[in-house]
Amino acid sequence: MANRHRIGIVGGNATRAWAHDAHVPALRKMTGRFAIEAVSGRTQELADEANAAFGGNRAFGDSLALVRDPDIDIVAVSVKVPEHRAVVLAALAAGKHVFCEWPLGRDLAEAEEMAAAVPKGAHVMIGTQALSAPAVLHARKLIDEGLVGELQVCRVFSPTGGWGDSAPAHYAYLQDKANGATLETIAGGHTLTMIEFLLGPYRELDARNTIMRKQVPIVGSDEVVERTCADHMLVLGKHESGCVSTLEVTGGVSDRPFALELVGSKGSLKLGSSFPGGYQAGTIVLETSFDAPPPAAHVVEGLKYAPVNVAEAWARFADDIENNTFTVPDFDDAVRLTKLLDAIDAASSSGARQKLG
Repeated sequence: MANRHRIGIVGGNATRAWAHDAHVPALRKMTGRFAIEAVSGRTQELADEANAAFGGNRAFGDSLALVRDPDIDIVAVSVKVPEHRAVVLAALAAGKHVFCEWPLGRDLAEAEEMAAAVPKGAHVMIGTQALSAPAVLHARKLIDEGLVGELQVCRVFSPTGGWGDSAPAHYAYLQDKANGATLETIAGGHTLTMIEFLLGPYRELDARNTIMRKQVPIVGSDEVVERTCADHMLVLGKHESGCVSTLEVTGGVSDRPFALELVGSKGSLKLGSSFPGGYQAGTIVLETSFDAPPPAAHVVEGLKYAPVNVAEAWARFADDIENNTFTVPDFDDAVRLTKLLDAIDAASSSGARQKLG
């Protein structure tokens, strides 16, 4: 037990939020590898409550104090996106490994600053957890082995229950594009990174980002906020592999599943997920038109919904730290994804096709 990775969770809440829903159940399934050492919250009271609920040893009302704690090995950053920069930079300066939720920063400048601050030898991971899902890794393996053949067309529909007709109070900030946590970056970003993982980088694209619902009532109050981020995305692209892809990301939809269909010269494959909060937060299922071995089992068994892929990501992160390998999505990948989202914004606002190097 002495060699377990000691985790400091930034963003503790005893009853809700992503750390509560995903990270803690995942880490509790791997007590032989991880120990929740400390938790921070917006106030000392919230931190104390979360620490007790998570089974930690210490609680901090100041996140920067947590990241400087010498008994912390890895900082898990699970707060609102505008707060990522200060916590991540402080954790890196303190010599910690960092698992930061996606999006890394509010914009490209913040993402590049954090990526540049990673010391040589430090391990960082960006929370695009679908890239650790067994079905997605297996789909990539089948593609690499040539079983799909030459990649031709990929069609993706990516729904999320968020960014609908209304929002709870704790999601009001998601409606403001300036905060960096939007349908484009979250639902769109998680989907785009998997598309590139399977098809290769985008080399050119057209896009339309649209705000369908401009006024958003806040549930349980008379407040109405203005939505400044898109709640619908369309992206048409061509990839380095030569494959053409179409992507639709739509908000306010919780009754239709995620679907990716990839057609190649030798066969096709499909990936599906039915989690209403976004495909990346649920079990992903792979189907193929050809005989193929099934995906490997989950490394961490007995989970479903929010923690299922997060646990796989944590297991890979631990492997990298223990073996001094660098295989997981990192902050440089987050910078690339941020640039891709900026190109999509540019295509949508200008109406002009964007070429990517």
